[in-house]
Amino acid sequence: MSNILQIQPEITLLMGLFFILILAWLFWPKKGGLALLTKLSQNNKRALLEDALKFIFDCEYNKMACDVNSIAGHLNIVMDKAGRLINRLTTLELVNLNNQSVTLTDAGRSYALRIVRIHRIWERYLADQTSVAPADWHNEACRIEHLVTEEETEKLAAQMGNPVFDPHGDPIPSADGELPKSKGISLSTMQEGGMGRIIHLEDEPKSIYEQLVVLGLYPGMQVYVTDVTDKKITFIANGEECILTPLFASYITVEEIAAEAVQTPKYELLSSLNIGEQAEVLGISPNCRGQQRRRLMDLGIIPGSSISAVMKSASGDPVGYRVMGTTIGIRKQHADHVFINRKI
Repeated sequence: MSNILQIQPEITLLMGLFFILILAWLFWPKKGGLALLTKLSQNNKRALLEDALKFIFDCEYNKMACDVNSIAGHLNIVMDKAGRLINRLTTLELVNLNNQSVTLTDAGRSYALRIVRIHRIWERYLADQTSVAPADWHNEACRIEHLVTEEETEKLAAQMGNPVFDPHGDPIPSADGELPKSKGISLSTMQEGGMGRIIHLEDEPKSIYEQLVVLGLYPGMQVYVTDVTDKKITFIANGEECILTPLFASYITVEEIAAEAVQTPKYELLSSLNIGEQAEVLGISPNCRGQQRRRLMDLGIIPGSSISAVMKSASGDPVGYRVMGTTIGIRKQHADHVFINRKI
C-alpha cells in the first residue's frame, strides 16, 4: 500500500508535464497546433479563391458566360458559400459582379494567368518527367499549384526549356502574362469528309478524359471524319477508326486543315514486325511520355537505330527484339508506340 502511495505523486507529475507539453505545442507561435490549423484553413481559402479565378478565366478565354451558379457547380460548393467567395473577390478588386455575371478585373486576370501558368508547367513536368498516369496529370497539378512558389515554377520551366504548351495542347501563358487567343473548333461540329489536327483535349471531367486517353488520342494527331449522325461521330486517327458520341467529341478541339496539307504517315508500328524481319526506328509516339519513353530510349529505341524481331514468348507477348547488339523484351502495348520503317 505504501509503494502505491509513493508512485502516485510521480504519475501525477508525469501527467502534469505531459499536459503542459500538449498546451505548449498547441499554443506555440507559428509552429504550434493552432498555428498549423490556422495556416491550413488559410491555405484552403486561398486555394478556393485561386480555383475560382482560374475557372472565371477559362470561361472568358472560351467566351462562355460565368455566374455565381456556374462557379458553385464547378467548385462543388453551395450557393451561399459561392456568394461569400464572390463578395470576397469583389472586395479584393479581383472580379466585377454585374447582376449575376462575374468578370475578372485586370488584377484578377493577372492573378489567374499566374495560376494557369503554374498549373500548365507542372502538368508538362508530370507528363514528361514522371510516371504519373495521363488521367491524373490535371488533378495532381491542381494540388501542386497552390503549394509551390512562382520562383520554383520558373526554375522548373527553365530546366524544361520553357515549354509553350501543356500536354493537353493548351498554351502556357508567358511569364509576362501573354497568352494567344483560343482557336480551333470542336470535333463535334465537323462534317463528314472534314480533316483536322487535334490541338486540345479537355481534361475535365476526368471520366471523359480517361476515355479519350484509352483511345490513344493526343494533340498533334490528324483526324479524318468519315461519318456523322445524331448519335455518333466516326473518324480515322493514325489509321485506326474511332467512334465517339457528340458529347465526347465536343471535348476535343481540332484545327481544320486542307486535304492537300494532310500528311499520310509512311511508318509502321514496331508491333507489326514479324519474326526475322528488320526495320529502322523512326521515332516514338508523342503519346508515350515519362519513364516509359525514357526506358525505350535507354534500351536503344532511338531514331536511326536498327531493330529486328527475333523471338516470341510462349504467350506471344512480350516479343524479343534485337537492338544495339542486345535482345530485349518489349510488350505490344509499348511496341505500339514505336514507329519504324521496315527494311526489305
